[in-house]
Amino acid sequence: METLIQLVIDGLSTGSIYGALALAIVLVNQATGLINFAQGGLAVLSAYIAYALQQTGMPLLLAVLLAIAGSFILGALVERVLMRRFERGDPDTAVVVTIGLLTLVTGIAAVLWGYNNLQFPSLFPLTGVNILGAVVSVRSLATTITIVAIMALLQLLFMRTKLGLALRAVADNPDSAALSGLPVGRMLMVGWGLAAALGAIAGALVGPQLTLTPGMLDGALVYALAAVILGGLDSPIGAVAAAWAIGVLENLVSVYVPAVGHDLKIAVPFVLIFVILIVRPQGLFGRKVVVRV
Repeated sequence: METLIQLVIDGLSTGSIYGALALAIVLVNQATGLINFAQGGLAVLSAYIAYALQQTGMPLLLAVLLAIAGSFILGALVERVLMRRFERGDPDTAVVVTIGLLTLVTGIAAVLWGYNNLQFPSLFPLTGVNILGAVVSVRSLATTITIVAIMALLQLLFMRTKLGLALRAVADNPDSAALSGLPVGRMLMVGWGLAAALGAIAGALVGPQLTLTPGMLDGALVYALAAVILGGLDSPIGAVAAAWAIGVLENLVSVYVPAVGHDLKIAVPFVLIFVILIVRPQGLFGRKVVVRV
C-alpha cells in the first residue's frame, strides 16, 4: 500500500509539471484560438533569464518576478510582431509558425547559455514530509498547490471577468468582437503576454526538478499537449486533471504492468488520447461545439 501511495504522489508531482505547460497552452487557445507549440521554449527562455539575474546576486524571488514581467512583454511582442501576420489566415500556417518559433527560441537559449546542464535554484525547501507512509518533498507539494491555485485563477478569469470574456470572444469570432467594440489587437497581445508569463511561472517551478537546458521542456510539452487534448482545449481544470491522470497512470503502469515497464510508459498518454477521442472528441471537460449551417 505504501508503494501505491508513493507512486500516486510522485505521479501527481510529475503531472503538475505537465499541467503547468498545459495551462499556458489552454490560455493561448482561449485567447487566440491557436495551439502554441513554442510555449515550452518561451518557458525555458524565461527560466534562463531568471537564472542569469539570480547569478548576479539578485534574490531568487525577485529574479523570478522580473522574468515573469519580461515574459509578459516578450509574449505580447511576439504576437504583435510575428503572429499577427498569420492569425487571420490559415490556422495550420500559424501552428507551423509556432513550431519555427520554438526552434528559434531554443537556438537563442543555446547560443547564450550553451547546452551544459545548469542547476536552477528552488523557490521551496527540499525537505520531505510523510504522507500516509509515503515521502513527498515540500518542493513537489508546493508546486502542486501552486498549479491548483493558477488553475482556479484561470477558470475564474475566463468565466467571471470581463477580460476573460473579452479574450474568449476575440478567439471565437474576432470580426464580431471588433464590431462589438472590443480592441481585438490589444486582446490578442494580452492573451499571448499572459500565456508567456504563465510559462515563466512553469519554468521557475519545473527548473529545479529538471536540469536547466535548452531542451528541458521538450518532453514535457508532448505530455502537456496530450493533457490539453484529453482535458479539453477550453478547460483549465480539465487540462490539469488530465495531466495528473497521465502522471499517475504512467507510474502505475510502469510498475504494475511488466509488459510496459519504464521504457514503454510514454505510450500511456497516446493510448488515452486514442480512447478519449473516440468516446468524447471534445475532451473530458471540453464543450461540444455546435455549428449552424
